[in-house]
Amino acid sequence: MNMAKLHSAVQQYNKVGVSSGVESASPHRLIQMLMVGALEKINTAKGHMKRGEVSPKGGNISWAISIIDGLRASLDLDTGGEIAQNLDDLYDYMTRRLARANVENDADILDEVASLLRSIKSSWDEVPAQIEREKQGQV
Repeated sequence: MNMAKLHSAVQQYNKVGVSSGVESASPHRLIQMLMVGALEKINTAKGHMKRGEVSPKGGNISWAISIIDGLRASLDLDTGGEIAQNLDDLYDYMTRRLARANVENDADILDEVASLLRSIKSSWDEVPAQIEREKQGQV
């Protein structure tokens, strides 16, 4: 993971107004926090969408896109291989879908992106346990 790129992603996270614990968080935890931040912004945008609040809806979708762009920028495509490339493609897809959700006022697209991001986050959340199992030879 490229630390300079991760720092940029953290700056995107800080823009959502949640900085508690960011300074002392591990790179793994920072990525988790970014994913949570993007999910929160998508959920908030959906609420604004349902209430017909165009400007805050767009602002929250833009924040979610910025956070996902930060996640994408933190990928190390040189050493991450196929997994990193697949994530890069998926993050690109999610940002395009979020832009479409904003233009078309489509909550179903927001749900689709949130579901994809939750799936990635679920896998990411398992990384520390997997590393521990590997250390103990339990793979």
